[in-house]
Amino acid sequence: MNVIAQQLNSTITQANPHIYDMLSDMGKALFFPRGILSQSAEAKAKAHKINATIGIAKEGDTVMHLPSVTRYVTGIAPDAYLSYAPSFGIPGLREQWKNNLFCKNPSLAGCDISLPVVTSGITHGVSVFSDMWVNKEDVIVMPDMMWGNYNMTFTVRNNAKIVHYKAYDDALTRFNIDDFASVLRAQAAKNDKIITVLNFPHNPSGYSLRKDEADQVAAVLLDIAQKGTNVVAVCDDAYFGLFFEEQTSKESLFAKLAGKHKRLVAVKLDGATKEDYVWGLRVGFVTYGLAADKDLAGVYQALEQKTAGCIRGNISNASHLGQTILLKAMADPDYKAQKKEKFALLKQRARQIKKVLENLEYAQYFDVYPFNSGYFMCIRLKDVDAEKLRLHLLDKYGVGLISIGEKNIRVAFSCLEEKDVQTLFDIIVSGISDLRKT
Repeated sequence: MNVIAQQLNSTITQANPHIYDMLSDMGKALFFPRGILSQSAEAKAKAHKINATIGIAKEGDTVMHLPSVTRYVTGIAPDAYLSYAPSFGIPGLREQWKNNLFCKNPSLAGCDISLPVVTSGITHGVSVFSDMWVNKEDVIVMPDMMWGNYNMTFTVRNNAKIVHYKAYDDALTRFNIDDFASVLRAQAAKNDKIITVLNFPHNPSGYSLRKDEADQVAAVLLDIAQKGTNVVAVCDDAYFGLFFEEQTSKESLFAKLAGKHKRLVAVKLDGATKEDYVWGLRVGFVTYGLAADKDLAGVYQALEQKTAGCIRGNISNASHLGQTILLKAMADPDYKAQKKEKFALLKQRARQIKKVLENLEYAQYFDVYPFNSGYFMCIRLKDVDAEKLRLHLLDKYGVGLISIGEKNIRVAFSCLEEKDVQTLFDIIVSGISDLRKT
């Protein structure tokens, strides 16, 4: 094992050996190299006469560039987006995102968390998390309704074993906290380490936990850790902030888990993708919340270096342009007002769907999963196949939806105009009626 990795592992182990035990084999071996990048960083700080270190081309004091490229980016100097970004991310953006985490999650007050490391979107963040914390045959507890890409990342890439709990009760009225707790406790009884993915607002159902449910989920995980099982809880907060109802918990579960126990590693995956409506800029973050007997700052630095090393060995660094645009946008005096305006638009679309679905006649055709946040809502079909219905709606009515399993259809109201809501559900009913006749 590389000597730098050994040093990082020693720092982690001395502060909290449980954290080291929870790292994957790759996570233990990862490090951030002290090679070209570190030498270039030193040269940038001290080489005032000539700097011939980093692999970019320059003309005078400016990065070499093509006007046919730079003419499409106004208001940002080429050096601020054409050169490489650090594998850790732009320092100013990392600091600003961390500051904002405390603003968005007041329960974090007084909690020591890591400096976020920038990823190329949250999907990349999930992949980095998996490489660092998931070993072959590790158990990952997730709901029976989940984002399909988790299979690609956790099982195909890292050979983990996914164990499901029922996300909702049979009547589709509430989150199934009983099955969540039962499955987690059963797996904790059989394994020294368990991993769970906490995805709220939830993809695909569009549900976020109520405040009492969030407290219960956190209590279950803390209790398992207190009883001697190592717990890695990763909060996939891709749709964070899009909470549309008063009783919904407005904070990430990360705020309820970070720093609560030495056997509990809390990881937050979030980013600008949905929060700031910049899907193509690909800017995400990985943040850690831990407990240790000593040198917690050293542990965070070690994990940040391992995370950056994982990124360095994969994509090198996330988009410099995307990070620069986001940092500038967050400093814009109109930033918060603009986000509030878009939030209100999505909230109204969700309300319109709830209003339309108050029509009791729809109950003959489908049940509605609870939803209160995010981009999506789902229906459970009574007696027709979801994929057959999807294709029928596409071919006969020109309507595109997503089928999930045999019975579920996902509607992305994030891209559905309010005026089209009634029309959409009437067409769904027509499609179901067509298939019932065949």
